[in-house]
Amino acid sequence: MNDSLARLRSRLGDRVVLPGAPGYDEVRRIWNAMHDRRPGLIARCLSAKDVAAALDYATSVDKKVTVRGGGHNVAGAALADDAILIDLSLMREVTVDLDAGLAHAQGGCLLRDVDVATTAHGLACPAGVVSHTGLGGLALGGGYGWLARKWGLTCDHIEAAEVVLADGSIVETDAETHPDLFWALRGGGGGFGVVTRFTLRLRPVGPVHLRTGVYSLDNAREALAAYRDFAEKQPADLHTVGALKQVSAQDWIPAPMHGKPALFLTAGWFGAPADGSVATKPLFDATTPAVVRTQLMSYAELQSLADHSEPHGNRYYTKSCYVIDLTDQPIEEFLGAARDIRSSRSCIDFEYLRGAIDDVPDEDSAFPGRAAPYIYTASAQWTDIRRDPENVEWSRRSVERLGPWWYGGGAYVNYVQDEPEAKFVDVFGESRYRRLAAVKQRYDPHNVLRHRP
Repeated sequence: MNDSLARLRSRLGDRVVLPGAPGYDEVRRIWNAMHDRRPGLIARCLSAKDVAAALDYATSVDKKVTVRGGGHNVAGAALADDAILIDLSLMREVTVDLDAGLAHAQGGCLLRDVDVATTAHGLACPAGVVSHTGLGGLALGGGYGWLARKWGLTCDHIEAAEVVLADGSIVETDAETHPDLFWALRGGGGGFGVVTRFTLRLRPVGPVHLRTGVYSLDNAREALAAYRDFAEKQPADLHTVGALKQVSAQDWIPAPMHGKPALFLTAGWFGAPADGSVATKPLFDATTPAVVRTQLMSYAELQSLADHSEPHGNRYYTKSCYVIDLTDQPIEEFLGAARDIRSSRSCIDFEYLRGAIDDVPDEDSAFPGRAAPYIYTASAQWTDIRRDPENVEWSRRSVERLGPWWYGGGAYVNYVQDEPEAKFVDVFGESRYRRLAAVKQRYDPHNVLRHRP
């Protein structure tokens, strides 16, 4: 054992996991089974000082470093072959400061950890829609979710962060301290340091009125036009999302629709529950769905509603783009992609954005595309490795066919995976990309944190 490894072991003990050690394969496993990479060492950290020790070791042996929070990134950014994996998954403590309206969440938290701690007080940090997603990756790349139009993105709610820099120093950053780093952490996608604690602004939440209509593809064209007209006028307390996917066997959906592609429109009302029916009625009156389901649930229940649809261990490939509008031709492309779905688990998701997302001045954070009207995401999901090519191609083609209606050349930061480096300039825009590069050069000049495999 060399001296640097001995020093790391003296601090972390058996939380240093090497290839071949008991538990190595289990610890390196992440959500997306497409990424089967083998780190050279896994450092399972419990504190910022543990992270600093792991970075010191990585520098001494000249290895690149990746970071795992929830391990939910579609690109498998947590893993790289022969790299040092800093594993934050044991760091999941959340404390709530009710007087300040803040939550302090460790870097390995899942969204459900934050929700459990905050919703008990009628509060939440706006975040994504699958509760086993890692907070860190989601927040650093933006963070769309049910409350985005009402309150903004997850990254907009980062008030401060504890960050371990590539040289092992531990800093606190906020709008006044290391403001360039703070700017980059809010939507820049990571790679500037290891965030070991987030301080998050909380918002009030209560019961949610949720209403879902399901339409066969035969009348989905009219329903999508109605969705466009409705969504672009919806108030802040209402957020409506759409999905095109094959219908699974569910008691509330008529049996003749099972196994066939269909359109799902779901409206979430976050105002007074008694007003939910009136607020969502115009959408479902415009074009009659085959079936409608209305539910009243807690915000925490809403946040875990999609968990079953994205299980660990399946194979995933996701592409996204921003779309200018939903006129007739983009609608036809949506439906064409839906008819071509290659797996019963795959899905096209879309939603109208803006609202509070667009209220944040563009220069205040690294997140791009705030003014984008619609986001479109083609998420392929399957289990058989032999079907990789057709599912990857379906996801790519689904986005490419919308090229004439792209809003700029960008994509959602958290869904960028195997594109060439030049694509990142398109995603962030040239000036923002240059500014991010300058932050990277200042805080990680030797590119120690390299999460692209």
